Amino acid sequence: MLGKIFESIYVKVFVNIVVKRFSTLVYIETDGKKGVQRSAEEEFETLELDEKMHDFITAFTKESPYHYISVLDMSYSQGAVPTCVKNRMPYYTDVENAEFRCYDDKWAYFTARENLMEIKKRYAAIGVDYIFSPFSVLSYFFKDKIDGNLAMYILVQESFLSLAIFENSQLLYAHHLDMMTKDDFDGIHLEDEGENADLLLEEESAIDLDDVVLEDEAGELEDFANIEDLDSIEDINEFSENKDIEEELMESAETLEDADDTQFNEDYQRFTLIQGSVGEFYKDPRYESRFVENVYVADAVGVTNEFKKYLEEEMFFNVYVRRTDLALEVCELAKEETGV
Repeated sequence: MLGKIFESIYVKVFVNIVVKRFSTLVYIETDGKKGVQRSAEEEFETLELDEKMHDFITAFTKESPYHYISVLDMSYSQGAVPTCVKNRMPYYTDVENAEFRCYDDKWAYFTARENLMEIKKRYAAIGVDYIFSPFSVLSYFFKDKIDGNLAMYILVQESFLSLAIFENSQLLYAHHLDMMTKDDFDGIHLEDEGENADLLLEEESAIDLDDVVLEDEAGELEDFANIEDLDSIEDINEFSENKDIEEELMESAETLEDADDTQFNEDYQRFTLIQGSVGEFYKDPRYESRFVENVYVADAVGVTNEFKKYLEEEMFFNVYVRRTDLALEVCELAKEETGV
């Protein structure tokens, strides 16, 4: 009773952490009797809890003893299985080093124990109350759909795809898919770069500084003093400035083109991963396969129209794409857990 009284006095603070490919997004809400009082969001260029992120979070959590830290599990070794019966789970995956949680007593999602330990260790300075599976986010986001006819649901993140097939709220198949990008392999060529750097140093050391002749700056000034038509210098400067602007515009266009190419390549990779998973669902005797027609996509990255076309034209799906904000969805799950 006393706890309820204190709870009514203080606001509730929800801190929601989503780790992306190269950064961490933190979304915070403070909720009172009349709903959301205020919210704040900041993205940090780090995957760890650094001082700046820590200060941002604690500025809110110190306002109330009722604060809740939620993290979206972004690890590779996780997934979901179409059963809640413990002795049936090994039929679908290795359960020896995994933690499972049942969802509505119909199916279960899991993650490796070492993933949970790593998350708790990373955020030990602030503590972690909830670690949510992307499959929880997916089923919550499409809660108005999964209790209906057979359909496939896909949560698209920067580094992962979480794919699930439901029929009448029962999970038939799930797969957590890892996106491998070019950036993930940048370190492969470090050794070659080191050799090139050594070669460059050797070439620089071979230069004899005594052979370098410095031009006479005073002589250059005297030459300028003899030029009668100084307007030509202004023309040259103006031409140079125009050239700089053109170069900047070209570089911007090239950057956008590179970004488009990257997005196109990633969307094609997503398509091939989905294609492989659907093939497994149809062929693997562990799953009760059905013919999939409808696909619902929770898009957290901004997929291109080409992604939708791949699925429609190559696999003959009816595809429906909804934009989603992962941090907001994690916040909603945390509120549901706390009864807000």
